[in-house]
Amino acid sequence: MSIIGAGGASNWLAGAFTAIKNSQNQGGILGALQKAGSNDGSIGSFLSQSSSFSNTFALITSNNVSSASSFYAQIASQNDQARQQKQLQDALTALQQTQQQVQPTNTLDPFIYFADGSYIDTNSNILTMQDGTQFDTTTGLKYVDPASMVDLGGGSFLNTNTNVITLADGTQIDATTGIKVT
Repeated sequence: MSIIGAGGASNWLAGAFTAIKNSQNQGGILGALQKAGSNDGSIGSFLSQSSSFSNTFALITSNNVSSASSFYAQIASQNDQARQQKQLQDALTALQQTQQQVQPTNTLDPFIYFADGSYIDTNSNILTMQDGTQFDTTTGLKYVDPASMVDLGGGSFLNTNTNVITLADGTQIDATTGIKVT
């Protein structure tokens, strides 16, 4: 008794009694067949058992319908999910195909030559005049190749293509002669 406790004994006994009673009264078709032999032959007993049978069959049918409905709802949900997954995959495939289409390329000639001897490099957007001066066609500013620039410090730099030193204040000096360039 010390293991179960004072109130546990009565609960245990009540649970055991209910389980024994329920095992004697089987439900479903087996219960219906078991009760079929316990008829005392009266019409009242027959009607009572018929009502019990119909209730049992109605419960079985209801459970079958409920289970079937749940099963078909689950199948419909899976089909809907598969259909949505296919639509998503089709949309992704179409997007990838549009991204892989041929991109427009520069249809201009790589070089456009003018009558005065100047020309434009359409790949790098550089206009080269007949005297060798270059302009960036995008900005309109003079173009100096970064590879030809040597930083002299303090904001001064040397252009190795023209041998011109540009000081920080903008003064330009010819590096060969030392004369100020105008």
